Amino acid sequence: MSDSIRRAQPRLEFIPPQFNPLVRQVTEWFLPIMLRFRLRPWLPTGISHVEAVNAEVLVDLYQHFQMGKIRFLMAFHHPEVDDPLSMFYLFSRAVPQVARQQGIRLQYPIHTHFVYERGMLLWAGDWLGWFFSRLGGIPIHRGKQLDWSGMRTARELFANGKFPISVAPEGATNGHSEIISPLEPGVAQMGFWCVEDLVKANRSEQVFIVPIGIQYRYVEPPWSNLEGLLSELEANSGLPVQHIEPSASEKREEIYYQRLFRLGEHLLSEMEEFYRQFYHQSLPELTSKEINPSATPNQVLEVRLQRLLDTALRVAEEYFGLKPHGTLIDRCRRLEEAGWRYMYREDLPDIKALKALPPLKRGLADWVAEEAELRLRHMRLVESFTAVTGTYVKEKPTAERFAETALILFDCIARIKGTKIPRRPRLGWRQAQLTVGEPISVSDRWSVYQTNRQAARKAVAELTHDLQKALETLISV
Repeated sequence: MSDSIRRAQPRLEFIPPQFNPLVRQVTEWFLPIMLRFRLRPWLPTGISHVEAVNAEVLVDLYQHFQMGKIRFLMAFHHPEVDDPLSMFYLFSRAVPQVARQQGIRLQYPIHTHFVYERGMLLWAGDWLGWFFSRLGGIPIHRGKQLDWSGMRTARELFANGKFPISVAPEGATNGHSEIISPLEPGVAQMGFWCVEDLVKANRSEQVFIVPIGIQYRYVEPPWSNLEGLLSELEANSGLPVQHIEPSASEKREEIYYQRLFRLGEHLLSEMEEFYRQFYHQSLPELTSKEINPSATPNQVLEVRLQRLLDTALRVAEEYFGLKPHGTLIDRCRRLEEAGWRYMYREDLPDIKALKALPPLKRGLADWVAEEAELRLRHMRLVESFTAVTGTYVKEKPTAERFAETALILFDCIARIKGTKIPRRPRLGWRQAQLTVGEPISVSDRWSVYQTNRQAARKAVAELTHDLQKALETLISV
């Protein structure tokens, strides 16, 4: 894999936010181009239109924020890598437009600090760190159990920053516009920390978390491009390519579903055999104890997928000496933390310390780093499939759901092939819909949170649950 870590690296330094109004303004000027073309200027099949629903809610919040009456955090659904651009459109274009329509004067710029994953810079390049820093971004080293530098900065800006803050509480993209992955508790905890900091400072601002749903739809169903993608996946998987005949267009959804299902079954079988043969994992045929004899093929597929994901994580966990515990996402995070400890050495503060190692120690450090990166590939595959079910397309065979599932399979095969940075094929023009939900008051829950540690944990869990439900109601299925 051409982007693999083959040598040990010094610890990743924190990149402090250094908001620059000029960088933000230039970004706003170029936003329409970035939405349409993103990183592929020769392929204009990006986002043609962004619709903001209930943007007046944010207008009211920004007005009260600038008056010093509230602090708030925007918690947005994170299905795709295009979400930051859609969010930037929301607060830089939609909110000012609605404010003008309502005759409300807001202080400019309308902006937000945001949290991003530090690991993005490892494949995107240092320039992105510079850019995000000048936009007010806060890097969080997700592989750490607790990134104190990132969390302290986010906490400080939430309570005292010039702008509100935005976070994706799912922690990573899930590839599904119509599924909200289980939320991590960090957003709820940040809300209570903000209330705590305000109380200690004898400040009266109220604290809110605002759920924001993001969905993408194709302007025109990209059936012909989807045909090409399925054919590519079949060829890469070693399956006979099945081209749809024009005479069968009225059965197009059924034929595409059969092809997609066959691809899924084939990939499962290949990966099950891979783990049996090379990692000595026991993956016998499913028995009646594991699945109901009357189960549908979709249900069988889902059981096999969950078993395979569990197996892949166990292979990585065994190497790092971890016990399987919690959800798939919890296990992925612990593995990422363990792997990054081996690759980005906390005991080596900079490149000079790394170069000062004796050749033997440097060689062993490189060996460990490369092996850790290889083991984390099992986790990366699992991470792509945490939101995948056996019935998502069957329940609603739309072009969007076909495309989302096919693109996840594309990512999987690209990773296995060793593609440096898998560049998803653009299937057609899309439009984004961002729906702003009702703000959830964190301040109203403070009296319970401050009682004791047990009450605090319960309050965080309940707020996370309520935010999950709020995000789910913003997704139109």
